[in-house]
This record gives sequence, C-alpha cells and structure tokens, in this order.
Amino acid sequence: MLKKMASILFSLFIICTISFVVFLIYLRTQPLPVTSIPQTSYVYDLQGQVIDRFYVGENREVVSLDEISTYVIQATLAVEDHRYFDHFGFDLKGVTRAAIVNLQNMDKGQGASTITQQLARNLYLTHEKTWTRKIKEAIYTIQLEMKYTKKEILELYLNEIYYGHATYGIQAASQHFFNKDAKDLTLAESTLIAGIPKGPAYYSPFLDFENSKNRQYIVLQAMVNSGLISDQEADAAYQEKLNFSSSEKNSKAFAPYFVDYVRKLAMDRINIDEDDFNQGGYQIYTTLDINAQKIAEEIVEEKMEDKNELQVALISIDPRNGYVKAMVGGSNYEKNQYNRVFANTRQPGSAFKPVLYLTALQLNELTAVSQFKSEPTAFSYDNGKKSYMPSNFGDKYPHDYIDLRQAIAESDNIFAVNAIMQIGAENVISTARTLGITSPMEPLPSLALGTYPVSPFEMAYAFGTIANQGIKAEPIAILRIEDAFGNILFEAEPHIEKVMEPEYTYIMTNLMKGIFDSGGTGNRVSNILKRPVAAKTGTTNTDAWMVGFTPELSTAVWIGYDKDLTISPVESTLASPIFAEFTERTLEAIPPKLFPVPDEVVSVYVDVKSGKLASEDCPDSRLETFVRGTEPTEYCSIHSSNDSDLDSVTQQEGVESEESSWWNDLKRWWNN
Repeated sequence: MLKKMASILFSLFIICTISFVVFLIYLRTQPLPVTSIPQTSYVYDLQGQVIDRFYVGENREVVSLDEISTYVIQATLAVEDHRYFDHFGFDLKGVTRAAIVNLQNMDKGQGASTITQQLARNLYLTHEKTWTRKIKEAIYTIQLEMKYTKKEILELYLNEIYYGHATYGIQAASQHFFNKDAKDLTLAESTLIAGIPKGPAYYSPFLDFENSKNRQYIVLQAMVNSGLISDQEADAAYQEKLNFSSSEKNSKAFAPYFVDYVRKLAMDRINIDEDDFNQGGYQIYTTLDINAQKIAEEIVEEKMEDKNELQVALISIDPRNGYVKAMVGGSNYEKNQYNRVFANTRQPGSAFKPVLYLTALQLNELTAVSQFKSEPTAFSYDNGKKSYMPSNFGDKYPHDYIDLRQAIAESDNIFAVNAIMQIGAENVISTARTLGITSPMEPLPSLALGTYPVSPFEMAYAFGTIANQGIKAEPIAILRIEDAFGNILFEAEPHIEKVMEPEYTYIMTNLMKGIFDSGGTGNRVSNILKRPVAAKTGTTNTDAWMVGFTPELSTAVWIGYDKDLTISPVESTLASPIFAEFTERTLEAIPPKLFPVPDEVVSVYVDVKSGKLASEDCPDSRLETFVRGTEPTEYCSIHSSNDSDLDSVTQQEGVESEESSWWNDLKRWWNN
C-alpha cells in the first residue's frame, strides 16, 4: 500500500515538473506585451488654454548602467531589493517576512515587490489591486527574468522609475535635482534620490526637505546593513550639505494651488492613482479664468511682499454657475503647498454677520430700520444660567439706538448679539447650511460674531447665493475629463437650486453695499471700486477678512498666520485692498451692472432717527429698501411742529410713493 502511494506521488511530481518546464518553455517563446507609451496629461482653463501638464515621455533620458553612479545602483538595490541577484524575480524570503509582519500587525502594510516585479508592473500593468493583475504580474516577471539578464533588468528599471516633478528615469532626476549626470552623483546625492520613488511627492526635497532627509537616512542604513558602506560613511553622507539645482526655484508654477486641487479631484472622479494620471494622456477641462488668476497672483504677490510668515487665501466663484474662477491658497507655494482656501480653522468674525441678518430678514424679525441700543450689555441665555458680554471693536459705543444699516456699515457687535437673541441661533445655523456652509457650529450667542471657524471657500460659496438672488449654484472646478482618445470619462452636472426668495437677498445686498459709505468698515477702499459691490469685513485677533460680490463674482479674501499669531493693525487692513483691486481689475472690461431689483422690493424715504416715513420737516432722511409689506406705514412725528404739518405730509404721500416707484422702475429698466 505504501509503495503504491509513493509511486503515485512520484508520478504526480514528475507530471508537475514536466508541466512546469513546459510552461516555462512556453513563456520563453511568448513575446512580452508592447509597452504602452506614456502620454502627457493636460489641464486647461475655461477658454481651452493649457495651464499645466503632467507628462512622462518628454522628461526622460535613457542611459546605460555604465552611465549610472555605482552609489545609485547600490542604494537602489539596498532599499528596494537587496537580494536582487540571488532570486529569479520573486524574493521568497521577503514575501515570508512581509507575511509574518502583516500577521503580527493585522494589516497589509508590508510589501515585498522585487525590482523585476516593479518593472513588470510599470511597463505592462496598472496599479489596481486585483488577482488578475497579480497573476499577470507574476507571468511578466518570469518572462522578464528569462529574456533579460539581471543587469539589463536593472538598467530598464532605473530608466523607467518615477522620481517626482515629472521626471522619469535616473538621468532626468539627476539633472532635475542636482543639475548633473547620473554617473557623477555622490553617495549623499545618490541615497537621497534613491529614496524618492517610494513617495515622489512626500519625499521630494523640493516639497518637504525633512521627509526627504528621513528617507535618505533609511537608505543609508540599508546600505550599511548590506555591507556596502560603513557607519562612518553613512554619517558623513547624511551630514553632507547638498547643492540642489536652482531650476525648481526659478520656474514659478501658474495657479499651483488650483492645479493641485483639480488634480486631486480628477483622480477621485475617475478613480485612478497618481502614476496613472501622469501617464494616461488625460485632458482636464476646468473653470479657471486665466485673466482672473493672473490678477489674483499679481495682487497677492504685491501686497504680501516682505510679509514673512503672513499668509493669504483668495477664492473667487461665479455665483451664476458656480465656476471657480481664481484661487490662491497661500503667499508662497514653493515654501508651503497647504491650500488655505479650504482651511476651516479660521474665525470669520464679522464677515459672518450677513448670514445672521439674512436670517432675521427672512423671518421678518428685522428690517433695515430696526433698532437696538448699542452700549455695553450683558446677555443672559440658557434659561438665565449663563451670561455673555460682547464688546465693540476698540470698546467704542454710540450709547444710543442704531438701525440695521448702521450696524452693518460700522460692524456693531452689540446690535448683532441683540439680533441673534431675538431670532434664535438655531435659525442662523439653518441659514448657513442652506447657503452651503457645512463647518461645525453651535447655537450660542457668540455665533453672531463669527466665532465658529469657516473656510474661505465656504464663505465665497455662501455669499454667491446672496449675489445670485437666492439661487445656489454648487461650486464647479472641473467641467469634464477626457482620456487620450477623446472619450469623456467625467462631465460636470450643474447643481443649481432656488433656496431663498430674491427680495430678501436683495435687501441684504443693499445693506452690505453700505460698508463702502462714509464711516463704513470698507470706506477706505471705496475709491478703488467703480461698480456696485456688496461686501462685509471681518476682523479677529488672528484673522482679517473681506468677503463680497458683484453680480458676476463672489470673492473671499483671508489674511492671517498659520500658527494663529496675532495680526498687527496694519496686517489687518490687507484683505480689503486685495479684494477691491482683484474685483475691479478682473471686471475692468465688463460694464458695471446693478443688482437686479425684485418685484417684491419697495423703496421709501425714511427718517434716519425714528426709522419711520420721513416728513418734510425731517432734517436727515434716506431712501431705504424693504420687502413689500414690511416698510414703515407711520410718518415721523419727532420733527413735526404741529398737526398741520402732518396733514401736509399726508398730502405728499402720493408723491413719495410715486417717486419710489419711479426709482424702482428705473433700476429695473437699467438691468434689463
């Protein structure tokens, strides 16, 4: 029985061996796939002009193994595949070690791809994690090992691998980082470059020097462990001062924060990784306006010159369709790639107040002439258990009643807290959500003063809905993505919905225009603006804002420090001129446009002191706008000397109504 079993097993062994040999012979006779030619991916602006490109082929120079520094070869082998010359494409010891570590850590963090496997994947396959891809990778790995020598495979690998910054192959990387040929790289330079392929962006010395040095240390230790260099040589190489090429510093990228943003969006939309994006020949059509972007970058560079660590964010959106027209995420992209446009860690301060007052208008709780007394006030809330005592900027108070228009123009905090106590903080949060603000908020009195952080992106989005008469257009940065053959892989679907009645947003807009009047917080930049603009400033100890709009653009500008340092009085004034100059210069070729007046808006003359209809005796009156039905119906009696005066005023009522109707009709005609 045992002899029979042994005979069967031996026969199976012979059959398997013969089958395996036949399989290898078959693979040896089969040609490898024709490698796909990497193609440049392009990013276009709204007019179809190229604003950036991501490519492979143009930035590659093939060199032989003899033209590559021995240090590069040793460093690459030590950190990527130190048993390269001892296996046939598969490192069984490495696989076993990785499996053990993965089991111990209960994850899939450890990999064991050999250089041949990496080459097979880069040449013939995508990086998707499927069993089909893994089987193909194994087959191609065997074929590569049978068709090429170890040195030939290594040469192919070093000419194929990606080193970041659109450089492929060791020669291009050597020129890019150190402006020298690959054969001339020192030990220090070689070990730094050899560490980059694991994470081309993360380990780039141009993007994060600390990360690249940490990776270099790992490469040097791998060489020490492989007996290629001594500890002393490793220490000396690590301490060596590296002389990088100046080409990276001299070539200033255009719209880099926006390009990073759409690059990430594009990869998410079509579900590809960075390598595939760089090599796939994709065409990314965006909403960026090159003219607006150039103006934004020029103004930021001018205003932020010599400001050291002070940072800036600017985002501008077309409120009519949600198109992102310009984006600046910081004062210096080369030093810091963090995009502050999306930083929801900054308090908007008084720039948030339009959300509060728009809520009050919609609830018919306030009108432009509603009054509160502005003086030091302690507000109790939570059923009297808690108290909140805000203050005005500089502790300046009128110690008198002021109306909503004055409160917005002068950014009065006492008025704002009175308003939120009257209408309820929950309602304000609801309005914020309707406008597109998603950052966390709590229903507390301090919400009125913008104490909860909101990103510049959210602020521009929210104010865009006010600018667009209550119609919310979800921001769009990518219009469509095509593959190398022109097939559409993604096409944006506009999300536009009416979320508010236009009469309320118009009243809010009209009130916000008042900040540019005499005494308003935006008055000092009013001479820059030559068209109707509505805006709101916001200032905290660490942040300065101006957020505003025309019918064509909704723009948010933020100024501050990343580390929440206190901004100086001079620094706090930078947001307004950046906003004003950007808005005016961007729209310079477009005729000024009035904000459309909805049918349900009426205008009447009111007495500034009483807030009632102005009589002929009122020394100070103004034309004020109201939602129809909320305008005052009583005439001011403060300045009337006797009843006959009131009779005279009553007789003029028809004239006043006729004048306001004529004014509304004129504005509507102008906008049509």
